[in-house]
Amino acid sequence: MLRRLLFSAAASAAALSAVPSAAQAVSHPVAPTDRLVITVADSGGADGRYVLDCHPTGGTHPDAAKACARLDEVTVYGKDPFAKTPPGTMCTMQYGGPATAHVTGTWAGRPVDATYDRSNGCEISRWDRLTPVLPDTAART
Repeated sequence: MLRRLLFSAAASAAALSAVPSAAQAVSHPVAPTDRLVITVADSGGADGRYVLDCHPTGGTHPDAAKACARLDEVTVYGKDPFAKTPPGTMCTMQYGGPATAHVTGTWAGRPVDATYDRSNGCEISRWDRLTPVLPDTAART
């Protein structure tokens, strides 16, 4: 009889431990691993401050899914997708308009603090490389 009682108690304890507790059953939203804050000015219509979350995708960016996909495309191991134009680079003397952007946050586990403008051919290319993270200003002129 004692043996049956002990076996029954052990079986009940095992069954209860297999049932998740209320704390275990609650799922928490996954925090984005990549979050950028993008501030755009003088772009001719897309000015503002946007939050872009990737992995998972979200935020207030007008096209977060395409923006995250573009960043994934241009991210290559060992290269900074937000890198400035290297000093001494020969750039065409053209003007792409008054648009400016400032990107801060975290991408691929690294801090980001990058500024953009369209003051010459190199900077226009640098901006366009990140479209749609940055607005397509050519479509607005």
